[in-house]
Amino acid sequence: MTVDAIVSEFAQFVTQSPTAFHAAAVTRDRLVAAGFTELDETEAWPTDPGAYVVVRDGAVIAWRLPDGAAPTTPFRILGAHTDSPGFRIKPNPTVRVGGWEQLNVEVYGGPILSTWFDRDLRITGRVVHDDGTVTLFDTNEAVARIPNLAIHLDRGANEGNTVDRQRHTLPVVGTDGSAGGTDVVEWLRGRLGATAVSWDLFVADAQAPARIGIDRDLLASGRMDNLTSVHAGLRGILEAPADSDHIPVLAAFDHEEIGSSSPSGAGGPFLEDVLGRVQEGLGADRSERARAFRASWLLSSDAGHLVHPNHAEKHDPTNRPRPGGGPLLKISANQRYMTEAKGEAVFAAACATAGVAYQPFVNVNTIPGGSTIGPIAATRLGIPTVDIGVGLLSMHSARELVHVDDLAALHGAVAAFLA
Repeated sequence: MTVDAIVSEFAQFVTQSPTAFHAAAVTRDRLVAAGFTELDETEAWPTDPGAYVVVRDGAVIAWRLPDGAAPTTPFRILGAHTDSPGFRIKPNPTVRVGGWEQLNVEVYGGPILSTWFDRDLRITGRVVHDDGTVTLFDTNEAVARIPNLAIHLDRGANEGNTVDRQRHTLPVVGTDGSAGGTDVVEWLRGRLGATAVSWDLFVADAQAPARIGIDRDLLASGRMDNLTSVHAGLRGILEAPADSDHIPVLAAFDHEEIGSSSPSGAGGPFLEDVLGRVQEGLGADRSERARAFRASWLLSSDAGHLVHPNHAEKHDPTNRPRPGGGPLLKISANQRYMTEAKGEAVFAAACATAGVAYQPFVNVNTIPGGSTIGPIAATRLGIPTVDIGVGLLSMHSARELVHVDDLAALHGAVAAFLA
C-alpha cells in the first residue's frame, strides 16, 4: 500500500473506533470480510488450518494456523491496545447548574485534561439489551462540550491553573431539562432503544483525522495511542502468509491505560487462553508448549515520544527520534520496556526486510516515562518480547500528531515481523 492509502485507511479506522469496543468490532469485521472465521469462546474451536478471530469485550485476537503446524510451532505475536484516555459517563449522569444540562463523567486513564476543553464531543459505547444481546452505540455527531472559563473570569488562566477532575470536566449537553430543555437521561434512553438495560458509554472527540503541515506530511487525530498499532497489526495479519513456519497472531488488549488488570487486558488470561487452545488443538503437552513459547516472539507495539521542539530538555541528549525517521525501538534499563539485544536483532531484521529505518528511544534519566503491555504480557507468558511503536507529539492529548511516513513504516515493519 502507498503512504496515502495507509493514511486514508487508518483515518477511517480511527473514525469508526471511538471506544475500545468499537476498535475490537471493526478489527473483527474487517478480518471476517477477508475470510477469517469468528470463534465463540463458549464453544469448541476447530483445529484445522485457517484464519481465526475472537473478540472479548474491548479486546480482539486473530491468528493464522498454517498447514503443517506442530505442537512446538512458535508464535509471532503483535501486541497492542485498543483503549485511549478519555471520559466515561457515570450512572445517574444528570447534572444541572445555572440552566445547563450536563453529564457527570469519570476520567479514564491519564488524558491531558486541558486539551479536552472546548472540543466537540460525541457519546458512544456499548449497550446490553434485555435479551442479552450487545450492540454498539454512537451519536455520530457532536452533542457535548466541556467549556473553558472565560479569561475575564480567570485573569490567571494563561499562568497555569489546576483542573478539578470532578467540577471542571463535566460536559454541557444542552439546557436544563427541568426547565423546558431536553432531559439527557430520557434522550439517551430514546437513542439506546426500549430494550436497553445497561451500557458502558464514553464521550469521544468528534473531529475527524486531518492531514496538516505545509507538506501535508503530518496527521492530526485522536486515539493514535494506540490505534496506530492496532491498525498496523490488522494490516499485518491480513497480509501474513498462510504457509509460514510460525503462527502469526494479532493481540489487541483493552484497559492498558488503567493498568491492564482485567479479563480483556494484557494482565488477564485472554492471550494465554487463546494460545493454550490453539496448542491444545495441535496436541501439545506441557513440555511442547514451553518449547514453543521460548521459540516465540511478542512485538509489543505502543506509541512513543518524538522530541518536542518546545521542550527538548525533556528528552535524552543522544537518542532523539525525529519525525519521519521510522518507528521507535523502545529500551529501558529498568524493564519498563522489554527490548534487549536479541529483541533488537529481531526487529532490525523485520525493518530491513520492509526496507524501513528504526530509531532507538530511551527516557531521560530524570523522567521515568510510561510503560506498555510488553512487561505485563512477558511476565505472564514468558515469551521473549521487544517494545516498539510509532513516535507521536502530544501523546494523551485529545488530538495527537504523527508523521505519515512513520505510520507507513510501522505498517511495513509489523507486516515483515508477522511474515
